[in-house]
Amino acid sequence: MRDFYSILGVKRDAGADEIKAAWRTKAKTVHPDQNRDDPQAHNRFAEIGRAYEVLKDPAKRSRYDQQRMKVEALEREQTIMQQRQAAREAAEKAKQAKANAERVLEELARAEAEKAKADAAQAAQAAKAKAAKDQAAETKTKAQAGASSDSAETTAASGAEKAAAGGASAGASQGATASVGGTASGTEETVSRIFGDSPEAAAAAENLRREQEAADLSEGLPLKPAASPLLAPIELFSSLVRRLRGAPPPLPEKAPDIFAEAVVAITDLLDQKSVPITLNDGREVRVPLEGVSDGHVVRLKNQGLKFQGLQRGDVAVTIKVAKAERFLVDQFDIRTVLPITLENAVLGCESQVEGPDGTMVPLTVPAWSNSDQVIRIDELGLPNGEGGRGALVVELRVMLWEKPDEKVTDLMRLMREGLYI
Repeated sequence: MRDFYSILGVKRDAGADEIKAAWRTKAKTVHPDQNRDDPQAHNRFAEIGRAYEVLKDPAKRSRYDQQRMKVEALEREQTIMQQRQAAREAAEKAKQAKANAERVLEELARAEAEKAKADAAQAAQAAKAKAAKDQAAETKTKAQAGASSDSAETTAASGAEKAAAGGASAGASQGATASVGGTASGTEETVSRIFGDSPEAAAAAENLRREQEAADLSEGLPLKPAASPLLAPIELFSSLVRRLRGAPPPLPEKAPDIFAEAVVAITDLLDQKSVPITLNDGREVRVPLEGVSDGHVVRLKNQGLKFQGLQRGDVAVTIKVAKAERFLVDQFDIRTVLPITLENAVLGCESQVEGPDGTMVPLTVPAWSNSDQVIRIDELGLPNGEGGRGALVVELRVMLWEKPDEKVTDLMRLMREGLYI
């Protein structure tokens, strides 16, 4: 749905005069006669005309605002449904990843058991080889009497040494097999089996490895590889589990905020009292005015939209100060105008100005004061929320008399043209 307010470049609370002035400015800028080289100028000019046709009529504008509010509410609802769908998909992926992780842990446990069994067998083979070698050495010592027995002793020792060498070779072969089996299950493969074969899984494995290296360097520890290639996936998964457990549980998604405006008077800001406003859903909320001024946004926590499974949204209220006849709000300052006569501007005088609370405030007009010169009176402006207040800024405005004065006229002529007879 097209935003007619954006087309004309005005706010939603713009008055009829402001809308008309904006339409005239836009129409002059995009008129086809002024943009003959632009083939889209006619369409833009017609769009501006349609926007003005709707917004200038109060009845049409009211129907348009209501329809637009319904469209915005539908869009918010669709956004919430999309967020819920994304949350369900994320939960399903997490459940699948958990199941895959449990399966991988079981496989790693079995692999560890097989490795322990192979290590035990290798240790037994080494013990047998050592016993055979010791027995051969003892036999060789005792058999020094005869040459034949010496030859037999040599043969037995040679056979024992060969047996020991064979046992060591077999143990080394089993160790190499276990090492090859561990290498096949690397970091990337483990992450891929848990989280799926995707670029995100590979990036997760690389990030975990880099984070561990960075942590070791920050603690002054040298970088070192894992004790065994088979243990690398276990260490990876352990670090992943620690990372997941250490992070706080994510908060649920937050419902969209409600945006509103509060039109207040200067006296409301001076009194620092809360003012009531009515939201689009009919609820009435109170907006505090402590330390705020024109254009400030007051956020009412957890008072917005409420949906199941989502955090409650906020209400963001923009403060608008109603136009006053004699005063203008500038941040925390309050500006006003003091008319003075020509002789008081030249000679100076003691005068009074009305404050925003209705009291008369005395002030001194310096001699030789120009029009638009300002006099600041501190601590008479709006409270700034930090224990202080802005100032009352008085702008001097030199005014002539209602009726011409011949003496003043002659004096001005003399000053401009010089002495004449």
